[in-house]
Order: sequence, then structure tokens, then C-alpha cells
Amino acid sequence: MIVSKQLCIVNNDITILRNKMANFNVPSRKEVSANNQEIFDNLQKGLGMVPNLYAVMAHSETALGNYLAFQNAKTSFSNKEKQAVNLVVSQVNECVYCQSAHTLLGTMNGLTEDQTIEIRKGNASFDDKLNSLVVLAKEITAKKGFASSETIDAFIKAGYNEGQVIELVFLVAEKTAMNYVQAITKVVNDFPIAKSI
Repeated sequence: MIVSKQLCIVNNDITILRNKMANFNVPSRKEVSANNQEIFDNLQKGLGMVPNLYAVMAHSETALGNYLAFQNAKTSFSNKEKQAVNLVVSQVNECVYCQSAHTLLGTMNGLTEDQTIEIRKGNASFDDKLNSLVVLAKEITAKKGFASSETIDAFIKAGYNEGQVIELVFLVAEKTAMNYVQAITKVVNDFPIAKSI
């Protein structure tokens, strides 16, 4: 009974923290370093915008460039598979900003909106191989890396390999970093809001 009350207090404290955190300001191009201005220009050319969550990283001289290098690192996964990972990881980490961004990007990379919702729920019944990826990504995220042997075996039996298990850990880590930046900065979402599930 005492433990239960303590857990409620902890959960209540987390909710209060989420509601009281101040938003970080989103710097404009003229407010960031010359190096970050160049990155802003490249993002503007490539995406037609500088997403707020990228812009807020430019408070640091190095964070934005380092993050983009990590995000754009070579991988054997397709863009569709990467978006599936991004969607489920962002759902587990409760990042609405990233759920929204990757719903849009997922639909641009071969997923329907309904499929993005199913993936956020932790499954991809429309594609057995992709399902094994989504299930493992969710488990790696939720269990902080301690995925079960059964889930890893199912991933490999679906057609992936051990090297891709390692790659997947890096994809989860990359998206988790972005989810955490959003949780801390609380920048305004500048993507169409993902449906809540």
C-alpha cells in the first residue's frame, strides 16, 4: 500500500514536471553560428524548412551537425524501414513531435497513414518482415536494449541478419536522442499533428 502511494507521487511529479518545463526558444538563422547557418541553409534547400527540433539543437555549436551525421549514416535498412523504426520508437518514448514528423515522412516513403498508426501500436500485420523489425525496435526501446532472444530470433528468421540487429540499436539510439531533445526543449510542433492512439 505504501509502495503504491509512492508510485502515485512519483508519477504525479513527472506529470507536473512535463507541464512546468519551459519551452526553449527556436533560434533563427541569424542567431546561430556560421557553421549552423550553413546547416540551416542545407536543410532549407532539402526540406523546404528548418524543423524547429533541428533548429533548437543549434543552441550548441556541434550538436546539430553531429546529430545529422548520425541520422544520415549509411545503413542497410530502406527509408521505409527507417521510418517504421522512427515511428515505433517515438511512440514508446511519447514524442508527439517525432510521431508527427515520421507520420508525414512515412507516408512519403511507402506507408499509408493507417499503417503508420499500426506501426506506432507496435505491429505491421501488412508485412511479416517489417513486423519483425517493428516488434524488435519497440522491445529494444521499451526494455532499454534487453530484447528477448525470441524476438531477436524472429527478426533473423524473417530475413534480417545479426549485423542488422546492431544497426537497429543505432537507429533506436538516434531516434531516442531526438525524442529526448524534444522532451527537454518542448519546441512547438511544426508538422501536421499525428493522430493520438
